[in-house]
Amino acid sequence: MSPRTLLRSLAAATAAVAALALTGCGAVTAADSGGSSDGSFKLASYIQQRIDDDKPMRIKLSYHDPSLAFATPISAGMKRAGKELGADVALIGPTGGDAAKQVSEIQTLIQQKAVDGLAVSSASSDALKPVISQAYKAGIPIISFNTDNPDSQQMGFVGQDLKGSGKAQAEELRKQLKGDVAGKSVVVFSVDTGAGWSHDRFSGFEAGMKGSGLKIVGPVNVGNEPNAAYNTVESTMSGQSGVVAVAGLDCCSTTAAAKWVAQSGHADSIAMGGFDLLTQTAEYVDKGVLDFTISQNPSEQGYKAVQVLHDFLVKGTKITGVDTGAQFITRANLADATVED
Repeated sequence: MSPRTLLRSLAAATAAVAALALTGCGAVTAADSGGSSDGSFKLASYIQQRIDDDKPMRIKLSYHDPSLAFATPISAGMKRAGKELGADVALIGPTGGDAAKQVSEIQTLIQQKAVDGLAVSSASSDALKPVISQAYKAGIPIISFNTDNPDSQQMGFVGQDLKGSGKAQAEELRKQLKGDVAGKSVVVFSVDTGAGWSHDRFSGFEAGMKGSGLKIVGPVNVGNEPNAAYNTVESTMSGQSGVVAVAGLDCCSTTAAAKWVAQSGHADSIAMGGFDLLTQTAEYVDKGVLDFTISQNPSEQGYKAVQVLHDFLVKGTKITGVDTGAQFITRANLADATVED
């Protein structure tokens, strides 16, 4: 018997004795598949058996849209952690950010007992709450990553402080503005205005813009198909006047909006800030089209999501949140930055 198995066995025995003393009977009230009568977390028996048998932990990262470029570095970090920790890892999720499909996929994992640890980036916070609760009650350790779902039964969050990063973006944009901007506009774009992460980041952005005198237009939904996103930006901007700043709330609305700013010839008169650091984003920063972009370290998000779950399962380490930070990338430090695709 391995040391970790011995420790868990002793802990289980102690818990069993305590349960018998409290209930006065020989039956444990928690369901065998996981959960507990008082709502606290109880590891599923099939997962415990896999730990006792020293089998590789099956850890899945359910990302709200794996077709996004941002998923590539997340997957790279996940795979690095899997290799280092000896875990069986996989990035799953619905193409196009379909919340119903994401829920269905997770439910299948739960029903088939095909996962030992799960990290979720919700396509919709409200839609994913019930299935996160379902996983928790089934005894599957579950956290959120990349997009937080604080009102769910997640056991922790790995990622950037979304409201904080949105506020920081707005504050930095204001520093880039020159002269009297009262009555002028800032246009905000997002690939998915209905997503929880977009709501959080935009609410932070609004907070950061308070007192600026600027009118906020948006957030405007552009979708994640590059040509369609650019067309939406173009049509939106054609109907605006007095625009002094543009903001993208994510990787792909940032590149679509930056493309328009570059082609419009207004790069010198429009301040622009975005998120993430794709190759194309870095090019716009280098050319001065983007004044800055904010990296949220997606590779680290993928790595830490696996590590947090694996350490809980194998070492019994308490799950705590991990803030992967917000790094401002400008032309001055671009050479030292890591591109995320």
